[in-house]
Parts: sequence; C-alpha cells; structure tokens
Amino acid sequence: MCEPAQEHRRGRPRSEAAERAILDAVVGLLEDGVPLGALSIERIARTAGVGKATIYRRWHGKGELFLDVLREIEPPDPALPGTSATDDLTVLLESMRRRGMAQRSSAMLHNVVVEMKSQPKLWEEYHRTVVGPRHQATLAAIRRGIASGEFRDDLDEELMNDLLVGPMLMRTLHRPAAPLEEDLADQIIRTALQGLSPRPKPRDRGN
Repeated sequence: MCEPAQEHRRGRPRSEAAERAILDAVVGLLEDGVPLGALSIERIARTAGVGKATIYRRWHGKGELFLDVLREIEPPDPALPGTSATDDLTVLLESMRRRGMAQRSSAMLHNVVVEMKSQPKLWEEYHRTVVGPRHQATLAAIRRGIASGEFRDDLDEELMNDLLVGPMLMRTLHRPAAPLEEDLADQIIRTALQGLSPRPKPRDRGN
C-alpha cells in the first residue's frame, strides 16, 4: 500500500539561520530610520545576505514578513497559568500593559505600528492574525469563569470583554501619558468584579 502523500510545501525546507538573518535585517533597517513603506524585498535580501527567493519561500510578500517582524519586536504572548479564569485574565491584561509600555519606550515599535495603520490591508491582516487570537483568548477565559461560577452568567460575553479590556486599551493607546502601574491589571479586574456602586455603610450599633 502506498504511503499517504505528504502535504506539499513550497520550495525547500526553510533555513532557520536565513530566517533569523532576514528578520534581523528588517529590524536593523527600521532601527536605522528606514520607513516601513520604503523597505523593499531587494533591500532586505541584500542586507540579510540572502537571495530574494529565500524570502519568498518563507513569506508570500512584504505584508506577511512585516507581521512576523512586528511579532518579533513586540513582547511575546504569555502562557496562561490556568489556575482560575481571574488569574488568566490578569495575565492577559498584564501582557497588554507590557505591550503598551513597549510602544511608549520604543520609537521604532511605535513608528512601525503607526505605519501599519496607514496600510489598511496590512493592518487588517494584523488584526486577523494577531489581535483576533488575543481577543479570542480573553473571551475563552471569560467563558471559563462563567462555567466555573467565578463570573455571573447573565451578561453578554463581549460586553464583559469590553469592560475588562477597555480600560487597558484606553490607558495604553488613547492616553499615552496615563500611568501604567505594575498592578493595573489587578486593579481593573478587581474594580470590574466589585462594580462601581458604593459599599454599604456599616450600621450604627447604637441604633
């Protein structure tokens, strides 16, 4: 009996060393002040010391390559502890805080994100392949919290997501001067769970 045909892979197996050289070349060019839109496959290949075909065997075009570069220079997505939904959400929000701090401290990362936003197709792909999975990870943690009884089950999951993620996005994206305290993720979750209603005042024992 013939063995099942293996899934076809375009070109030869990629070289990890070549891939590393290509990613480093793009990062180096960006650090030197070359705008993202001005980078060409030819220049990247020349800087990395590889042929253009080596790049196209790994990436279909600049858009895919730039997405991998952005993943390279962003803080990595975290591993979730799995001890509770609240713990997982705290880790996910902390990861957002760290990415916000990275954008504030790295002019290169900030400029790359700004330039990506000016390229609708590239920004849409970034949201589909990077932002989308992060959103789904948060929703999954919320669903685990509902199933375990940590969270109430009569609210829309997307609304719950917005209530938790919204404050962190506001601090990291829309208020660049706002403080990003180390315990901000915990503050957000604690406030969301406790609500904004005032605590009941203790009764006067004399009455």
